[in-house]
Amino acid sequence: MSKINITIDGPAAAGKSTIAKIVANRLNYKYLDTGAMYRAVTLYSLNLSESLTKSNITDAKINFSESGDVFLNDTNVSKDIRNSEVTNKVSSIASIDFVRDYLVDMQREIATDKGIVMDGRDIGTVVIPDAELKIYLTASPEIRAKRRLIEEEARGNNITLDNLIKEIIARDESDMNREHSPLKKAESAIEINTDNMTIDEVASAILNYARERINDNVL
Repeated sequence: MSKINITIDGPAAAGKSTIAKIVANRLNYKYLDTGAMYRAVTLYSLNLSESLTKSNITDAKINFSESGDVFLNDTNVSKDIRNSEVTNKVSSIASIDFVRDYLVDMQREIATDKGIVMDGRDIGTVVIPDAELKIYLTASPEIRAKRRLIEEEARGNNITLDNLIKEIIARDESDMNREHSPLKKAESAIEINTDNMTIDEVASAILNYARERINDNVL
């Protein structure tokens, strides 16, 4: 069967990663968590004794295990990249030109074989703008904050809903207004508002679109 590339973009806590994993699994495609890549570089930057530069960023080697664990220079950092320090810093690190260039090159290379589900903020607009299916997920800041709160509590992090709403709104502002590769909907992307949808409903909708594109690609 002919394979396609699927991009899922959208703001923070819109459910991109969760949905992308389900879609990839059901299609037997490979899932690439680009957000985790930026978080890994952010963690690398925080641990440096000097400033992050175009030269030393190439020392940040990022890999994923078959189970989806994230490795930075052979160390499993799956939990570390989700801490609040990384979360509060990742948007500013992701806005650096040489950081994005470094990671985008990696992502494009991975996508050349097709059969990729990739989520992020500029995947359909910058990374693989020729993807056969582009999805843009949205949800209100309040709904996204409630979803993120469940995740944070599961990790044992103590944070209030009000603070999460403020963080998400600030993150949206930063992502949408950064100079390099800002968050925006690709012209050909299908927008799905997930406020009143379950995870399975969103995944099913995307899978229907994917199967249409796969059939079109075969024809």
